Amino acid sequence: SALCPQWPYCRKRCSYCNFNKYVVPAVDEVAMGACLGGTGPFDSHLQLRHALPYSITSVFFGGGTPSLASPRTIAKVLEAVAGAAHLPAGAEVTLEANPSSASPSRLAGFRAAGVNRLSIGIQLQLLGREHTAAEAWGAVEVARGLFPGRTSLDLIFGLPGQSLGTWARGLEVVLELCDDHISLYQLTLERGTALAAQVSRGTQPVPPQDLLADMCQTARAMLVAAGFRHYEISNFAKKGALSTHNLSYWRAEEYIGVGPGAHGRFVPRGEGGRSREARVQTLEPDAWMREVQTQGHGTRRRVELSPLEHMDLLLTTVANNPLSILGTQRWGHFSPHLSLESVFGVPGEARALQQQGWLLLDSSGLRCTWEGLAVLDSLLPDLLCQMQR
Repeated sequence: SALCPQWPYCRKRCSYCNFNKYVVPAVDEVAMGACLGGTGPFDSHLQLRHALPYSITSVFFGGGTPSLASPRTIAKVLEAVAGAAHLPAGAEVTLEANPSSASPSRLAGFRAAGVNRLSIGIQLQLLGREHTAAEAWGAVEVARGLFPGRTSLDLIFGLPGQSLGTWARGLEVVLELCDDHISLYQLTLERGTALAAQVSRGTQPVPPQDLLADMCQTARAMLVAAGFRHYEISNFAKKGALSTHNLSYWRAEEYIGVGPGAHGRFVPRGEGGRSREARVQTLEPDAWMREVQTQGHGTRRRVELSPLEHMDLLLTTVANNPLSILGTQRWGHFSPHLSLESVFGVPGEARALQQQGWLLLDSSGLRCTWEGLAVLDSLLPDLLCQMQR
């Protein structure tokens, strides 16, 4: 299982972000660290200690901005994880970092705490990030020295007013300075954010869909030419530097979210459960900490997933490579009596999408073509409808 501790605090809110994050005058780091790594989440809530051998395959500190937490706090959380479950030596432990909170001494502290992979967000000031370009590249250089081959850069494209030329030139600079892993995410306008309001008022332009598709194709061509493998829809790696944690989501593996607003999809074996559950933690940090301290957990909602719901999730998230929506072997694990061919090979939405050149169905599984990949979000509802029928 993948473990996802969430650090909910940031120094400021980016104009495009609607994540569950909080900007507060002061953070009670001792209390938050104790709740993330103390007896509450692991003993009373998940009871991992009583469910051994329960193996954690990866740990991903997300947020918020987890690089604002002290290395001592991160170390204590990892010590709690290792004490409550099996955390193999060398397991991938990733921490998301903002360049403005990634000084050399701080990054060295994270490495000493047990972090062995860094994910650094490199964004433009237009989106409200604090860091300058010089600060960002300085952080990348230091990170590469401390985490060689395990420093990932996260980039957003489709920014207001961004042209194909500026995007390509930016990528050229990134390729000169990057390590062995890059993640590319298309900017999404989220309701309630400052950027969405600016676009609605017409004060910020957004690139049209055909330009976004060109940006995606240009980036892929440049990265592949530079030796990167496009191993997952948003992720590129070379020299085998694939992210174990990223792959766990796209293989529909179990993941356990701990922290304010965290989500999870896992079988609660320590509580005697046999079916996978969807769980959501309480959103607001102070309320979440009170619940952990008083009742041993901060779970606000838990729902047992039916077999159909689980297969819906599987179809939506499984991608063994950028062209693969669902592999035959993975499908067979969850649906031993109905083959992919019997569900998606009959007349219906899937066949129509194949005839349009957007899908392929063969002995390997159900796959998206490169043309279909650009409109993947619009394909999934039709496939889900056919599968449910």
